Amino acid sequence: MLSVLIPIYNFDVTELVTSLQNQATDCKIDFEILCFDDNSSETFKSKNSQIKNINRVVYKELQQNVGRSKIRNLLAKEAQYEYILFLDCDSKINSKQFIANYIKNCLPNTVVCGGRNYESSSPLQQEKHFRWWYGTNRETTTAEERTKQPYRSFMTNNFLLPKAVFLTIQLDENLIGYGHEDTLFGLELKNKAIAIKHINNPLCHIGLEDTNEFICKTKEGIKNLLKLIESKKIDKSVRLFRYYSLIKMMGLENKLYQYFIKNQKIIESQFFKEKPSLKWFDLYKLCYLISLTKE
Repeated sequence: MLSVLIPIYNFDVTELVTSLQNQATDCKIDFEILCFDDNSSETFKSKNSQIKNINRVVYKELQQNVGRSKIRNLLAKEAQYEYILFLDCDSKINSKQFIANYIKNCLPNTVVCGGRNYESSSPLQQEKHFRWWYGTNRETTTAEERTKQPYRSFMTNNFLLPKAVFLTIQLDENLIGYGHEDTLFGLELKNKAIAIKHINNPLCHIGLEDTNEFICKTKEGIKNLLKLIESKKIDKSVRLFRYYSLIKMMGLENKLYQYFIKNQKIIESQFFKEKPSLKWFDLYKLCYLISLTKE
């Protein structure tokens, strides 16, 4: 019936896995929970290794870090059931019906996306505020909103599909590091006319990075985006690429590049405010993409 697949990297998943195991057991289905650790620190390996004693949980430690795409592909290949549910490790379940909601939406040749949300209040650590603010204002959307453009901004944090469908596409292992492997996967679903059904079954993202780390990860993701642009693997449904194409067509690349070189630190200071402007962050990402093309 269902294989729950969790790639782990430097996060305690014991509470998440226990919740999933209890819910799946209550649903009275055949299931397994596969947890592969992507060479985390020994501290997290020690904590998470305890889950191998939980019924129907398989815990495995990889000897070297293989990255976000490859570990998910490995999990899918080793899954034994017809449907697979991918979940990010730095998450928690808010609903007691989380697994049940997915079970009743298992559909052939269809991807089901549950969505993402965040805690209702900002984290106590001020350095994590911007990541929470961004997630709350940009990533927390209802199924109704996502359904309007079902393939846009596809996220791999919380989705279910038939194993056979996933294996026909898989995640691109040439994208190393953080970012946009999910964008490409969503476009491949669109190109193959595989339906996406959005439901309100969010997974709460609790593994918030501090602002500087989030900026670094964003830059890493934009480097991957440039690879996709250069290889012509994406289209203008990707928002940042669409804006970049517009700026290029208008001949404003150099002006924005010069502006970015002079004002990068000033722009970054905006992200440490209590109510940071996400339009500044959009501009920052666009300028950084342009700067990569000038290297």
